[in-house]
Amino acid sequence: MTTVSRTSGTTVRAQARTAFAAGGEGLARLAMVVLAAVPGAVLPVGAAIIAGVVMSQLLEAYDLQVFFALLVGVAVGAVVAANNIRRTANRTRGQLERWFGIRLPAVYEPMPGLELDDRGHWWTGYSYHRSQTVAKYAQLVHWGLRDSTTRGELTWLAVNPFLTLALAGPVAALLVLGTAYALAGPVPSDGFGPLNARSVSVLLSIGLGAAMIVVGILVAPFAVRAYAEAARRVLDRDGRATHAQLTRRVAELTETRADAAGNQAAELRRIERDLHDGAQARLVAIGMTLGTIEHLMDTDQTAARELLAEARQSSARALQELRDLVRGIHPPVLAERGLGDAVRALALDSSLPTEVCVSLPDRPAAPVEAAVYFSICELMANAAKHSGADQVWVDILYRAGCLRVTVTDDGVGVADPSRGTGLRGIEKRLGTFDGVLAIDSTSGGPTTITLELPCELSSPRTSTSFAKA
Repeated sequence: MTTVSRTSGTTVRAQARTAFAAGGEGLARLAMVVLAAVPGAVLPVGAAIIAGVVMSQLLEAYDLQVFFALLVGVAVGAVVAANNIRRTANRTRGQLERWFGIRLPAVYEPMPGLELDDRGHWWTGYSYHRSQTVAKYAQLVHWGLRDSTTRGELTWLAVNPFLTLALAGPVAALLVLGTAYALAGPVPSDGFGPLNARSVSVLLSIGLGAAMIVVGILVAPFAVRAYAEAARRVLDRDGRATHAQLTRRVAELTETRADAAGNQAAELRRIERDLHDGAQARLVAIGMTLGTIEHLMDTDQTAARELLAEARQSSARALQELRDLVRGIHPPVLAERGLGDAVRALALDSSLPTEVCVSLPDRPAAPVEAAVYFSICELMANAAKHSGADQVWVDILYRAGCLRVTVTDDGVGVADPSRGTGLRGIEKRLGTFDGVLAIDSTSGGPTTITLELPCELSSPRTSTSFAKA
């Protein structure tokens, strides 16, 4: 019985400590919310008041001074508020991501460029204007009112001060009143038992003040969560994919489709060139040599034998070129044994010592395998040619729906996609599959290049192992 009561007491104390820790964290965050809301509300209002007062003083001799002062104050306040729209929204987005892991992407629709027509008028995409400056600001205002993300940020600028006051006000009132009761105000009361009226009054005031402070501390986390939920609904209602996001996605897919079509056309031209300049030329030469042998068989058998040996060597070289060409299109080891064994075979032929670690429970789709294989080929070739490395490591693993490949060398570093077409070509190749290329290459090395592609595994199981070549 004693053990049960001790365990129960320990659990209650632990829960109390957890609640007060969460309450203290909530108070700190609520204070940060209040401080973050101040610039978005105080700066525009303050600027408007100052501008209105100054204008009123300048126009005090005129009858319409109040009207012009209000007009200028509203204009200045609107300009200052416009400059604080994105700052306030981005500050709130950062708070929500740090505190709750809520990501609110800010994706804006592209703003059309100004166009000058033959009459000298500027077209904003919405209307014509004679002045370029007027057209620029008219386009900015029209675009801001049409863009859903900007409208949400504008709404948040207006809602944020009132929401902060509504949520932080009661918590602050509980803390302030609780502190005031605990320190200053005795609660009127009669005596109780051995305690006189004043002692009971002081104890009641301290108890009431402490209770209000505790309630304020415990309520603070709920106020912060309510603030986060309201911010999420205003800045990204229902987590919808905005028109701008869809537009950007369509543009990305159009670009990757064009890259894929261009790469395919370039690959076909390479195959045609290799066939025309290599195997086809050798086969034509073999045919001509066989024709010559046919005429020499009856007159000069020694020369015919020499030409026959030459034709046999040419046929062997043509066969090797055809094999190399097929291997460049899709290596047989890749088709038959999968990505892991294909990379191991590649490592065996590398001029640098290469360690390959493969962790693939199944095989990716053939196009993904081919893209990753040829990307690894390019990276290993770059390491051998340019890095001055003594060792290369290749890690291939599949985690959480993504195929991740890391190629590391201990060379001189400073790998830069702008210096050549190899890394840019890999980026385009991976972009077809929504893949990404990340480069970590400081001066002096090492260089680590990571490829990541979202994909599904569906083919029979391949090995999971570590190999050194």
